[in-house]
Amino acid sequence: MPNTEETVVAAFYKFVDWNDFKDLKSPLAKVCSKAGTVGTILLAPEGINGTIAGTVQDVQTVLEFLWNDQRLFGLTPKYSTATGKTFKRMKIKIKKEIVSMGKVEAKPARVTGTFVTPDAWNKVIADPDTVVIDARNYYENAVGTFTNSIQPNTKSFREFPEWVNRELKPMMHKETKKIAMFCTGGIRCEKASSYLLQEGFEEVSQLQGGIQKYLQEVKPEESFWQGECFVFDDRVSLQHGLIEGDFDMCHACRMPIDDNDKASEYYVEGVSCPHCHNLHSKEKKARFAERQKQIGLAEKRNHTHIGQKFEPRL
Repeated sequence: MPNTEETVVAAFYKFVDWNDFKDLKSPLAKVCSKAGTVGTILLAPEGINGTIAGTVQDVQTVLEFLWNDQRLFGLTPKYSTATGKTFKRMKIKIKKEIVSMGKVEAKPARVTGTFVTPDAWNKVIADPDTVVIDARNYYENAVGTFTNSIQPNTKSFREFPEWVNRELKPMMHKETKKIAMFCTGGIRCEKASSYLLQEGFEEVSQLQGGIQKYLQEVKPEESFWQGECFVFDDRVSLQHGLIEGDFDMCHACRMPIDDNDKASEYYVEGVSCPHCHNLHSKEKKARFAERQKQIGLAEKRNHTHIGQKFEPRL
């Protein structure tokens, strides 16, 4: 764990078959409130998924509370640091799934693909007989991805099963190949791997710890990663070493934007960007402009304005 006074961000998840997960919400909320952490934690029948931020001790307090539950033994956070804002507040939510796919038959706590460590990942995806799949969404992929990977062009993870039936199954029927999957922190590809195995795919592997672990452990000169890694908090993206990246976010459409986007005639802070300038009505843009005005006024008063919501999608 980082030995620093900077804000520490801990991303974690674990698939668990449990029926009493709702009982965890109240005591966990009290621990987080007392510790002063911010972020989001999701609880569901299939497990726990969260990203929290605070001082080293704040974060450690919450994690030690979770580790006291024997079922969460092995829950291993991925740590990074932040120099600015991360989350607005602390939220603990009860959900049907900790990562929404809409396929209850996928049960990663019981069966999932083979885990590949970051140091072995390059060799796996360099194999020409391996289909490398980016299990994230199209706007995440646009910020960065692995060389020669396939992106299903999904807007949400719930679209992944449809893409499997429409494109991946026909692809695999033509020639038997191995599959290697990756996502931000491991949770989506772990669930997707479970789904693929139950759909009859045989050789399925996944990047252990996700892109974040890879960027933390693999040297830039040895890396097969191109670009930055999108994250669902105010940092927007991370580079090798998990340092904050160069992307910002359009708070009208939540798309990551760079300096070229900001130089566009279609960019108005908090109101529109080249990706969404023609998607919103005049009325909606007026609401966005008023929200941006209130955010600016809150910042001048050193207050926080709840202008954007993030949930962990590791």
